[in-house]
Amino acid sequence: MSHKIIHPDGWAPAKGYANGVLSRKGVLHIGGQIGWNADQVFETHDFIGQMEQALRNILDVVLAAGGKAEDIVRLTWFVTDKKEYLSRQSEIGAIYRKVMGRHFPAMSMVVVAGLIEDEALVEIEATAEIG
Repeated sequence: MSHKIIHPDGWAPAKGYANGVLSRKGVLHIGGQIGWNADQVFETHDFIGQMEQALRNILDVVLAAGGKAEDIVRLTWFVTDKKEYLSRQSEIGAIYRKVMGRHFPAMSMVVVAGLIEDEALVEIEATAEIG
């Protein structure tokens, strides 16, 4: 097999997708992570809380693959409310640094009309290079 499915221990099963796929060459593709916990339950309906959980989910997938935050090379953010994102920049920066430290990979931001999970306010996908 040329790749390995990455699924953090204790997470509810992914249905119809993989949370992470690690290639033979060490490239980790992390599927879009939203603000729910390992049991696929939203603990908050606040943008900042969901953003923090989505980042933690990404980091959990990276750690499960044997990596660390500094291995993340790209983040693509999908947000449903541009005005809220822009108005909460200082909070976003503080929470980002709390989870990811001072590691800033290439990033894109896309404003979308909605996400598949109705409660989701943000979805973030990532790429990392492990090893």
